[in-house]
Parts: sequence; C-alpha cells; structure tokens
Amino acid sequence: MIVFVAALLAVGALVFTLFIRPKDVPEPLSVSPIQHLEDRKQAIYDNLRDLQFEYRVGKLSDHDYQQTKQALQKELATVLAQTDETIKRLGLMPQRVPPKLAPSTAPSTRKPATVCPHCGAEFPQTLKYCGECGRAIA
Repeated sequence: MIVFVAALLAVGALVFTLFIRPKDVPEPLSVSPIQHLEDRKQAIYDNLRDLQFEYRVGKLSDHDYQQTKQALQKELATVLAQTDETIKRLGLMPQRVPPKLAPSTAPSTRKPATVCPHCGAEFPQTLKYCGECGRAIA
C-alpha cells in the first residue's frame, strides 16, 4: 500500500513537471554585471566584522582568528580585483561614494547614550551589552 502511494506521488510530480508552460515561469531578474561581486564583497565585510566580534568575546583562539581573517582578506582581494577587471572590461565608470563625515569631524553637541566602561566604545542608543567587547554595560 505504501509503495503504491509513493509511486502515485512520483508519477503525479512527473506529470506536473512535464506540463509547466514556459509562460508560467517568471522572467529572471536582470542584474548588473558587477552586482554579484558587490554582494559578495559586502558579505565578506560582514564576515570579517562578525569574526572580529567573536574573537573579542573569546569564542576563537588567536590562531583560528588569524587563519580565518587571512583567508577572508585573500577572498576580498580577489573579489576587489575581479570588480576592477569587470569595470575596465565593460568600460563602466566606477561609482564614487561620497565620503561620510567621521564622528570626530561632524558638528555634534549630542553626547552618546551609552559608553562601555570596559573598552570605551560609544553608541548612540542605550544598550545592555557592548557591541565591541560583548560585556554587560551596567
């Protein structure tokens, strides 16, 4: 009985797959030639930031941290080189991002809402735990 039901389901899936019309399949999204490289670059930066946080919290040994950091930096260099090569090959102009004002140069009279007593990191909002060292903020 179970074999019959499994065979019936398999035949049903096969028939369903064979009768999908091409017009029912959505068009693929058009992506810029370097968008996947930009996405990969951002993912590597996120991984490096997470890696540093885990090292500071004590989840990684120094050897593991250095080894993983070097691997991510090599991968980042490869992605940056591929991005530059693709931009040159396609004759595109590199996008210039306007520089952000550094917190020290930005005119501000506001005092940060939270300063970590352990590492001195400043945060604009009130936090229970430090985003840099991971310790509890009293």
